[in-house]
Amino acid sequence: MKPAQHVEAFGTIEGELRVGGLPLSRLAARVGSTPFFAYDRGLLDARVDGLRAALPSRVELSFAMKANPMSAVVQHLARRVDRIDVASALEMQVALDTEMPPERISFAGPGKTPAEIRQAVAAGVIIEIESTTELRRVLTAGDELGVAPRVAVRVNPDFAVKGSGMRMGGGPQQFGIDAEQVPAIMREYSGSGMDFLGFHVFAGSQNLNAEIISEAQRRTVDLVSELAESLDRPLRYLNLGGGFGIPYTERDQPLDLDAVAAELHALVDGVIADRFPEAAPVIELGRYLVGEAGVYVTRVVDRKVSRGKTFLVVDGGMHHQLAASGNFGQAIRRNYPLVVGNRADAAGDEGVNVVGCLCTPLDLLGDDVTLPPADIDDLIVIFQAGAYGLTASPTAFLGHPAPAEVLV
Repeated sequence: MKPAQHVEAFGTIEGELRVGGLPLSRLAARVGSTPFFAYDRGLLDARVDGLRAALPSRVELSFAMKANPMSAVVQHLARRVDRIDVASALEMQVALDTEMPPERISFAGPGKTPAEIRQAVAAGVIIEIESTTELRRVLTAGDELGVAPRVAVRVNPDFAVKGSGMRMGGGPQQFGIDAEQVPAIMREYSGSGMDFLGFHVFAGSQNLNAEIISEAQRRTVDLVSELAESLDRPLRYLNLGGGFGIPYTERDQPLDLDAVAAELHALVDGVIADRFPEAAPVIELGRYLVGEAGVYVTRVVDRKVSRGKTFLVVDGGMHHQLAASGNFGQAIRRNYPLVVGNRADAAGDEGVNVVGCLCTPLDLLGDDVTLPPADIDDLIVIFQAGAYGLTASPTAFLGHPAPAEVLV
């Protein structure tokens, strides 16, 4: 998607980008300093509404908090989605502080410590088991607390999902228990006092291909159908994962949600309804819910020309928005969409490099981008900043102040 399409999604007021209904310069004055992240609650709501309209009504939406754990964002989405997925004890506490019931919070991720597991058992959240070590720790915590732990097995499937930004299933993985090991483990721990609810299969993330996502969902249901035979009661929890991607560069095409939804309708209304009548299928989404609703705003502090190349030096950089610099998983660096936010409607006619304030050539936010002529105090806006931004960045690097975050 081109920057103009992102500008259109947020809207403008007298030529300025609008975020949460406010012109950017006014929002910057309200925040009080740059850089900052801003998340538009209207766009968050629109994304949830779009998913509700497209997906089968039986499908439950789970927000993967790791994408954006800002408390205000989590509080807002907790009122709009059906579940929250967390990946640490701190995230679990943030989720427990919302209106979301504990039994609708899931705790996933390898390397859960005994202390974290004890907290999760005491809270009554669903613990997604990643290893036999975790099973033993859960059982111990349940015995000590006199609580029947609520667990689901995270399964490392025997298939991989092509086209994902990160592959999280298939082959050797630190995530989940290999599918072929699950039946024996379930038999061994049957009757142990844990409440086995079902299974979670998350094969890959950031996928823009509707057919690949649908194929993964079909294969997941087939796999879970086999594994469910090892349960001593009907399956009640069926987490199909997510993996819905968003476009980060001009070459990316947005995910065809309608195509995914059409295949999911057939799967849910047919196979899942027949095989798992007591389980509502769960789709777990992070960046697809929040990624496009956020912007990173940074101010130009210097403009310089070096051997014919113009550099806009801003007060932010890769220490806040690592992904936009290309240092968070990009094999080949490509620019995130960005604009001069206080003149978002102006035509671009100058080639520049937008660089951060860090003392490293890696701190590059825009490589040879075409912008309207920008000068000191102009506001540069980087889109697609609502997911894996601040908390996925090396904020302590070189000791610069942390940016603000606002939900508007």
